[in-house]
Amino acid sequence: MEARSNKRTTENAPQLKVLLVDDSRSIRQSAKGMLESMGCQITLAEDGFDALCRIAALRPDIIFMDVMMPGLDGFQACALIRASPQFGETPVVLISGSDGLLDRARAELAGARRYILKPFLKADLLEAIAALVPTAGEETPSAVAGEEVGDAAHPVAG
Repeated sequence: MEARSNKRTTENAPQLKVLLVDDSRSIRQSAKGMLESMGCQITLAEDGFDALCRIAALRPDIIFMDVMMPGLDGFQACALIRASPQFGETPVVLISGSDGLLDRARAELAGARRYILKPFLKADLLEAIAALVPTAGEETPSAVAGEEVGDAAHPVAG
């Protein structure tokens, strides 16, 4: 695919507001760098409670959330977001190091729209944005600026 296609998310759409939730500082910073390079506006949260506190003020276009966090985990936070009349339609992408059937089933029950495996690539984040945020564009690139596409991003039910 042509190199220009990896820019379409940021060139053809308004700046996307992303809420990035992970208890690991290194993962937050790594994912933040990937998403900022796509032109996204990033707000960081350290856990599910922190995410719920920030969601009303931010009104994110998409939420990337770790599954395993202390206190309120990603499954619980996702279910609470889904139950909200204001934010129930906001796409939540759960991120996990586990590819188990039980975790995928819990993600689907919680209302997650995608399930990404760690370690993830920039292409995995871009694919989720392109698939779940209507203003992000209609086509999904198969690679991002010289990176191989990982097998990590999957629809929850697929």
